[in-house]
This record gives sequence, structure tokens and C-alpha cells, in this order.
Amino acid sequence: QVQLVESGGALVHPGGSLRLSCVASGIVFSAHDMGWYRQTPGKERGLVALMTSAGNSTIYTDSVKGRFTIFRDNAKNTVALQMDSLNSEDTAVYYCYARHFGYRILEYWGRGTQVTVSS
Repeated sequence: QVQLVESGGALVHPGGSLRLSCVASGIVFSAHDMGWYRQTPGKERGLVALMTSAGNSTIYTDSVKGRFTIFRDNAKNTVALQMDSLNSEDTAVYYCYARHFGYRILEYWGRGTQVTVSS
């Protein structure tokens, strides 16, 4: 059974920082691209950051470039998202995501963790 369990969501003031973590089980972690998506009410879930399985390539959505950093630790089956200089537009539910390319694409999602940026 595949599980992606997020932690670290919280209420933070504008300009503050937060670090999200996701622990994966039930998958060969090193063979999966890992990433973070976010969603606000009434909007589609959108990519925040993604790191390839080899860890040699990352993608960030434009609005978080220079503020967010994605990390992965294959030894601990963990992916983290360091978020700095947070603003109200970063308020969302953040979802951990795993993707594997084989003869078909397999995708997995965590249940989400709430990040609220407010004064």
C-alpha cells in the first residue's frame, strides 16, 4: 500500500518561513519523481515544485522561484519543501506527489497539509 504522509503545515505570518515534509512508503522512492502541488478552494491543483528521481533536475512554478526549495533524501524516503518569504497567495493545501514512469505512468498523492499565511 502506497502512502505519502505530509507534515509541517501551519499558520505563519507574511514574510515567514515554513518547511513541509513528506514521508513515502510502499514505493521504491529512488525510482519516483517527487513533488509538491497546492490547491485553494475553487481552483485546480497546481504544481509548486518537482524533483526528478535522480535528483538532477527541478521544476518550480514561477510564483515560488527564489523563495521555495525542494529537497529529497532517498535514504529516508523523504521529500521536503522549504518555503521562505511567504505571502498570502501561498495560502493553500499542499499535497505531496510521487510519479513513476514505466510502461505506464503511476501517480500517488498525499492527503494534504494546510498552509495559511496571515497576519
